[in-house]
Amino acid sequence: MKKSFIYFLAIAFLATATIACKKKEKVKLPKGEEEVVVPCSGPNYFTDKKTFRANAMGESQDQMVAKRKALSNCRDELARSINTKVKAVTDNYVNSREFNNKEEVEERYENLTREVIDQELAGTKTICEKLVKTQQGTYKYYIAIELTTDDLLESYNKRMQKLSQEERLKIDYDYEKFKKTFEAEMDKLSSGR
Repeated sequence: MKKSFIYFLAIAFLATATIACKKKEKVKLPKGEEEVVVPCSGPNYFTDKKTFRANAMGESQDQMVAKRKALSNCRDELARSINTKVKAVTDNYVNSREFNNKEEVEERYENLTREVIDQELAGTKTICEKLVKTQQGTYKYYIAIELTTDDLLESYNKRMQKLSQEERLKIDYDYEKFKKTFEAEMDKLSSGR
């Protein structure tokens, strides 16, 4: 039994040493080029089917102005991303329903989307932030934010139910069908990578 234990330890040590000694193969860049690593960016900060994410940078001689610029740019990017995805969902959803006033309905959905996005951006969660000082003496603020698709859908549903009750709109709104269309569109993000 002692021999098998020593044998096991030797194999475990060799396996660990072999794995540790293997270096990640570096991609050789063209001469004169250098990779730049941007804080708060990369695969961990991509939008996926459960969460919208965005990242941005702001630069200024004042720390707080750099932060405000970064946050503004980040929210802007997040809003554009959400708007694009929800527009695709809305187009698919409205096309799958039978509406006599299709143009009016699409316009109302677009207005609703803008209202929901504006409201929900206030509830975003910061997932990364870095402040650096440059050699020129300015500040760069890097930030990444996220908003879950569940929060967005819940807010959208509440607003849509309220609008559906209004006499003017009279939309045949089906939350489950809208949610299914939304999730199918979000699944495209994950399968596209």
